[in-house]
Amino acid sequence: MSGRLTRRWQVALARHPDVPAPRSWLFDRGSLTARLRSCGHFSLQLLRQLKARPTPDEAASLHLDPRAQVWVRDVTLLCDGRPRVFAHTVLATQPRGPLTRWLARLGERSLGSLLFAHPGFERGRLHVCRIDGRHPLYAPACAVLGGSSPVLWGRRSKFCFGAQSVLVTEIFAADMASDIAADVAIDPAADLATDSTAPVVAAVAQT
Repeated sequence: MSGRLTRRWQVALARHPDVPAPRSWLFDRGSLTARLRSCGHFSLQLLRQLKARPTPDEAASLHLDPRAQVWVRDVTLLCDGRPRVFAHTVLATQPRGPLTRWLARLGERSLGSLLFAHPGFERGRLHVCRIDGRHPLYAPACAVLGGSSPVLWGRRSKFCFGAQSVLVTEIFAADMASDIAADVAIDPAADLATDSTAPVVAAVAQT
């Protein structure tokens, strides 16, 4: 199961005309928080923050035993009161370090405000995926994003800080593929051309 789920996360976006993809959101390497703020009033709702088991694909990405306990943080990102993104963050409980303390103190602040403001973070490649009912994150994402779409688009990337790594998955509302704000020209090929197997130092975002 782990292998099948992992293979569904890809660095390139296949064409699925029956399920429009919010391409400019999926491949934008800048701060998602900053971009949502540029579209309207930004707010965040903390859904849960607790110890739990990672999903099979998360365990594979973080090189963890699937039975291991991790810190899980789920939030909804809203723009003008509308839920736009379900964000799911996973941090291994070991080793402990600065990320452990920072995540514990975030509350209803955006993780992106930390990740993109600190020069010590390194961001890995963006991976995208069609999230449907077979994926463990589909149901919680639908619960907060609303709608009845059988497929939602998501992306994820790993942020490293010293010996610690945090995996951030962002699942977008189905109607974001047609939002005017999503029409900003972002070339997916540009992301692949500038990315490499080595992490890329995260740029400091304007917040």
